[in-house]
Amino acid sequence: MTVDDTRTEPQSRVGGGWISGLMLANLGLYMAFLTPIQVLLAEQIDDLTTSGKEVALGWATGVGALVAVVANPVAGALSDRTGGRFGRRHPWIVGGALVGAVGLVVTAAQTTVVGVALGWCLAQLGLNAMLAGTNALVPDQVPVRQRAAVSGFIGIPQTLGLVLGVLLVSVLVTGIASGYLMLAGLVVLCAVPFVLLTRDPAVPGIPGSAVRLKEFWVSPRLHPDFGWAWLTRFLVLLGNAIGTLYLLYFLKDAVHYPDPDMGVLYLTLLYTGGVVVTAVAGGIVSDRLGKRKMMVSVCSMVMAVGSLLLTFWHTWPAAMGAAVLLGLGYGIYVAVDQALITQVLPTAEDRAKDLGVINVANSAPQVLGPALAAPIVAYAGGYAGLYLASTVVTVVGGVLVWRIRSVR
Repeated sequence: MTVDDTRTEPQSRVGGGWISGLMLANLGLYMAFLTPIQVLLAEQIDDLTTSGKEVALGWATGVGALVAVVANPVAGALSDRTGGRFGRRHPWIVGGALVGAVGLVVTAAQTTVVGVALGWCLAQLGLNAMLAGTNALVPDQVPVRQRAAVSGFIGIPQTLGLVLGVLLVSVLVTGIASGYLMLAGLVVLCAVPFVLLTRDPAVPGIPGSAVRLKEFWVSPRLHPDFGWAWLTRFLVLLGNAIGTLYLLYFLKDAVHYPDPDMGVLYLTLLYTGGVVVTAVAGGIVSDRLGKRKMMVSVCSMVMAVGSLLLTFWHTWPAAMGAAVLLGLGYGIYVAVDQALITQVLPTAEDRAKDLGVINVANSAPQVLGPALAAPIVAYAGGYAGLYLASTVVTVVGGVLVWRIRSVR
């Protein structure tokens, strides 16, 4: 593969080996990101507190997400400035994986809710540094005509990582601490092959100036399409965060499923099946048609229908149907929206930093989601109110994507 100057739009298509290596790195990353949020943190906090588990979980995940909001764009800006023969993305991928692994080990050893939150913050710090490096590789090295398809491939680990993670911590290992330790090892092992076997060429003339706070403000007046893309992603993922944070508790307390841990696994398998079916196919269709906005809008509506099912029916069949719809919609979304975003970045020189700003739209819902979800469950309609809120927010996000002008 010929690697183009990473300060210009790349022209050479990436091959299967490059895509497979990045998929593996993302697999380890998302296992470490999502499995604790979905299972381990919930179980650990449930063991540590006799009451108020929903508030405690929301607080722990919210503080961790707040760290992510800061860490991702800062790591991205530093990555843009990194020089040397190892390139500017690879050092952050390896270093972030190592710090994230240490954070998971620290979290495993905690015996208080505060300790769990602090350990998770350290894990979020490292994992977001790794994410800053992996995300920037697509606009660095993948041409626009291939981006949605590649984004579809590397987006599959976002859900496959959760499936494998939940499977491993629910079936193949026993104990919460063992689950954390296994994830810590896997995030490092999955990152190493890509770093060792692919090129990350140094870019001449990397600026050596210090990172300044004002850099992280991308004016929506000067760059309106970037602003609308950010808001669209924020709203769609906020709807997702509101609807998924309490899935374990929803199955236990509303559906009364006899084995909530396995229920989460089954629903995650259905969800992932939907993602796998549509992610790459949706990306290929989008690349061939050259259309992004229509597909983002349609898949947002499909996800909203999934949430609407859970608004009215708190049953296991409804939960399974919702999981399938959410997976089908999110598969297209993860491919097409990521490709759309790479086409509205303000400058090529600051790709990782600007993608870090976009990733605030990924992390901020994890902060705001618990703040909204906990009082809704407690005081505003319970789980019916929770999933109705998820539906409305997702629909609004799917509508606002049409305000983007520079992308079809």
